[in-house]
Amino acid sequence: MSYQPNDPQAAPSALSLPQRGMRDGAHGLSIPAGAALTDPQAQQTTELAQRYELLERLGVSTAASSDFDELARDMAEKAGFLYGFVNLFLEEQTFVGLHQPSADSGYVIVGRTMSHDHGWCPEVVARKKALPLHDVHASPRFSGNHVVDAVGIRSYFGAPLIHDSGTVLGTVCVIDPEKRPLSEARRLRDIVINAGTQVMDRIAPTPVR
Repeated sequence: MSYQPNDPQAAPSALSLPQRGMRDGAHGLSIPAGAALTDPQAQQTTELAQRYELLERLGVSTAASSDFDELARDMAEKAGFLYGFVNLFLEEQTFVGLHQPSADSGYVIVGRTMSHDHGWCPEVVARKKALPLHDVHASPRFSGNHVVDAVGIRSYFGAPLIHDSGTVLGTVCVIDPEKRPLSEARRLRDIVINAGTQVMDRIAPTPVR
């Protein structure tokens, strides 16, 4: 996560985490000449190109959006979480929608991007299913994450943004420093899934017949 100067919600003290990815103009893809890609790298490059192509075809900007910020806020408030994100998977995880505590709240203030190596959204994109973590420490698989220490996160609920074509554009998610009762997991998961549906309705509205 890194501070972006034009981000109205982020303060100069925003958390900065390691970044990954190369940009080169139109689609942000830059492959050095003669570089050999492994199968996973080739797949990721193909998926990234598909996302950019689809977003361009749909006329969706990859810049921060006040509409998506509002959707992130609504999702977070319904769930009772401090942070909410509408996250496009580009060269980095890109938060086109962001809700977080105020700069003077004492909580960590985040920016608009984060490496693909961090957080739990990469798992959501890979599995193409919602991921409800009422307590990230309940499973060793999910507790060992840089975001746990950097932001102090204890609970995460995320859902994928999947276009009708099958392309996964990213995720919506909420995170919080407090764990949630297991009995609340289904309700919180449904809130996030419903928010994802709202985002996709905004990105690719169903034609009126």
